[in-house]
Amino acid sequence: MHITPRLVASFRVPANAPRVPGVAHTADTPAVQRWPHRRLVVIRRDDELAAYDLDRLLAGDDAPAARFPAPWPRRAGGIDAVSPTLDLAVFSGQHALHAVDAAGALRWQVRHACWGAPCSSFHDSYQEYADSKEHRHPDRGSCWISADGSTVWAHVRTPLPADVETKPDEEWLVLDAVDGRVLGRAATDTAAAGSHHVPHPDPGQMGLSVGEGQDGVPLRWGRWDGARLTVTRIGDDDRCLVDVSPGGTRFLTVAHQQGELAIHRLVDGAVAHEVAAHNRLPPHPQAPPEPEDEPFWDYRCGFVDEGTVIASTGESDEEYGHPRHWLIDTARGEVLGQVEYPVPASEAPMALGDSTWLTCGADPFQLLLWSPR
Repeated sequence: MHITPRLVASFRVPANAPRVPGVAHTADTPAVQRWPHRRLVVIRRDDELAAYDLDRLLAGDDAPAARFPAPWPRRAGGIDAVSPTLDLAVFSGQHALHAVDAAGALRWQVRHACWGAPCSSFHDSYQEYADSKEHRHPDRGSCWISADGSTVWAHVRTPLPADVETKPDEEWLVLDAVDGRVLGRAATDTAAAGSHHVPHPDPGQMGLSVGEGQDGVPLRWGRWDGARLTVTRIGDDDRCLVDVSPGGTRFLTVAHQQGELAIHRLVDGAVAHEVAAHNRLPPHPQAPPEPEDEPFWDYRCGFVDEGTVIASTGESDEEYGHPRHWLIDTARGEVLGQVEYPVPASEAPMALGDSTWLTCGADPFQLLLWSPR
């Protein structure tokens, strides 16, 4: 079955916004950071992190809602975060968490052991290792700011400078967003190549997915009660956490080998429905009669709303033609059909949880907003 969505809006986010006239800066493609009360389109450029309010973009205003100067180039750190209140950005780097306020001033910094294997030193600044070959391809952490803007959650390599214990490890920190004080911390028992956070509507909860390359994808769930951080290990380190439902009762994972997509109950982490790509999806229409590889899910997918997930098989479709997107019913775990866009769309979908999702057009900085009806 083919489903033709409705194009709600189309707008462009500036790819470059140079601080110096005539000087261009490379940029990552747009990403979405969302909470129940705000949706931001975020672009990490080499010299800054720019946040665009989605509602303002839809109204025709493409001026950044906030711009934060970056302490290091975009390839030298992990995943950064902007506060839903737009008064703070936290940069996840090789050696530190670096928090910048809306005026561009450093609010606080928390140093940690270096992610650049085999280095585990404490650095004072990026400039110390900027030209070091050993630091060009580091492992990476990540961070996120809670739904109420009060806390920063960060996955870092430890020890911290004040720790007596010197054995390298990885920990999940909860920090005060105002001054960077470490409020809670817990070991993740991981060996990250990279990580990312998945927020929950409740500011006291957060999901963490840690990529360990071919070794697996540990999934951790954190709960902060104001005094103690409790971390729950979910699954067998073989599922990548990708989204939480708008109501916060379910979450979505993709298997490490990408064959299965699963909808879980948050209360106990149990799988409610599993959707296997190889027996639920047809081969790409331009694939040969007996394709060498079966379809598999991309890691980027999400909840369109409580009842619907949108997912992509773009990576496995790439050699045959256009990427395919699919709508899935969350109550039954059934594939409702393939999304048939009336205009070209590229990249994986970015679900917004309010019955819409974003895709990129032929230009990755041209964003298209879709509704299933």
